[in-house]
Amino acid sequence: MTAQDYTPREMMTLMAAREIRNGDIVFCGTGISVLAAAAAKKINAPESVIFFETGAVDSRLAELPIAVADPRVMHGAAAHGSLLDAFAFMQNRITGDRVIAILGAAQVDPFGNLNTTCIGDFERPAVRFPGSGGGCDVASFVPRCIAFMQHEKRKFVERLDYLTSPGGLCGGDAREAAGLRPGGVGVVITNKAVLRIDSGSRRLFLEQHYPGVTVREIVENTGFVLDVSRVREALPPTADELRILRQKCDPQRLILGPPASG
Repeated sequence: MTAQDYTPREMMTLMAAREIRNGDIVFCGTGISVLAAAAAKKINAPESVIFFETGAVDSRLAELPIAVADPRVMHGAAAHGSLLDAFAFMQNRITGDRVIAILGAAQVDPFGNLNTTCIGDFERPAVRFPGSGGGCDVASFVPRCIAFMQHEKRKFVERLDYLTSPGGLCGGDAREAAGLRPGGVGVVITNKAVLRIDSGSRRLFLEQHYPGVTVREIVENTGFVLDVSRVREALPPTADELRILRQKCDPQRLILGPPASG
């Protein structure tokens, strides 16, 4: 396949789906995160379980929901709980180690800390975002988190304008020293690449670049020094992955958007 056979959004979705394994309990919102979870369940992790902060557990997802309160998140669910149930389940020590969460953000720093609050000074911001929601709780308690980002220098910053959700804090053992469980954002998936947290330094490094995207392009769009010594080219989507994603997961292209041209 060539770069024209699929869109960056399709690539991002499938790269996230590949991170999900059988037995994982996937805590996700709507948009590209639920699409990635649905794709994983149909492609590579059929025994994964999807649950939403509004309390639906293991939904069939006959159609993609447009919000976490959309009744479609409850279609065929194994259990219908509440917001409190969902967050208690996420933090449960028995099931908690199997939970993987998918988050979005406005900014990410070298240690996987996220900002979803504001750009600029908190009292007089240039842009005000929705804020934490459950993002801080998720990043604090869930052992494995995936973050979706557009790969732009203004989003990959040396220092966040506001720390909403903790990753590795300032690196090393800082997270554990602050009293947080090991975990937080372990991988950042963008429209150009996959960045992963180094287990020692707790700093992001460039793990994979997408076909047709150069390492130089990624470095130029990252606002901090990025280790590229371990980078490899990502495997492109297979024809079967794309067929399932397009025909079974999002046939209306509500989230995928317009198809690739060329």
